[in-house]
Amino acid sequence: MSLFPMFLKLSNRPCLVVGAGRVGEEKIKSLLAAGALVIVVAPEATETVAQWARDGKLSWQPRRFQPADLDGKFLAVVATPSAELNDGIYREAQRRGVLCNVVDDPPLCDFYYPAVVNRGKLQIAISTNGQSPALAQRLRRDLEQQFGSEYEEWVEALGRKRQDLLKLAMGSEERRRLLHSLVTRESFEEFVRGITRPPARMP
Repeated sequence: MSLFPMFLKLSNRPCLVVGAGRVGEEKIKSLLAAGALVIVVAPEATETVAQWARDGKLSWQPRRFQPADLDGKFLAVVATPSAELNDGIYREAQRRGVLCNVVDDPPLCDFYYPAVVNRGKLQIAISTNGQSPALAQRLRRDLEQQFGSEYEEWVEALGRKRQDLLKLAMGSEERRRLLHSLVTRESFEEFVRGITRPPARMP
């Protein structure tokens, strides 16, 4: 079955994470970075997760999972060491229509975490449909070498130029041509030369 690739806006959406160990902490961190309203249910948590709770970055319920924890949630991530509990939470999520990901158990996932290359606003996500996370990680490392930190500044500059062009009175085809001319390899190389060129000396 083919996956439908998309980038979700999670800002202010309630997301449940069951389990707050090392693996759960990693998933929690990515949800917080996306602006989600994170609710954590776990009898124990790593010190980092506990500190996030003390800082008000998330809500931590230090207890075992209850089915009602899924009420009103947009999605759920399950990261406990109990296969039986994980299976039960997934089935409960299915009954309630809540998207669920049980970490490292592809059959119990409505969505997968891709390997991601982040360069500011530029995100490149890689998925193998759960078949080989190791390959996805290797490809991520390859792409990190190909797309350096200069892409972060370039994407920001392209965004500003796009907004400027949208304000101009012109036909859609002409605007499209100009927008595409901005993203050529030659344009990128010229941009990189501009940000690495030493400043001119004062006379």
